[in-house]
Amino acid sequence: MTRRFTTLALSLCLLFGLGPALAATPPTFNLVIHDHGFAPQSVTVPANTRVKLRVKNARRLPSEFESFELNREKVVPGGTTVTVWIGPLKPGKYKFFDDFNPGVTGWIIVNAPHQGTQP
Repeated sequence: MTRRFTTLALSLCLLFGLGPALAATPPTFNLVIHDHGFAPQSVTVPANTRVKLRVKNARRLPSEFESFELNREKVVPGGTTVTVWIGPLKPGKYKFFDDFNPGVTGWIIVNAPHQGTQP
């Protein structure tokens, strides 16, 4: 009985459109914190889209991905990787930095969506 109910519930979710939402994979971008900077120093992401940043700390000491403009602050222990979700964002340039080493900065560059040609 329980197996039938689970199968029915899953089928209904797929039938009513939850399947594509669950299957959609957000764009993922990688960022590495080094002693003297981020690599890459700028990351270009699409506008109006929620994206996943995988922030790896290549240092032994902790770092912190922080951005006042993105309203994000996340400690990244040495030698680990964390996920930071951002967006959806309007086109523009958003600064981020390592709060434990404020001279280390970078940019999220948000591109406008591609506009198709009109007939």
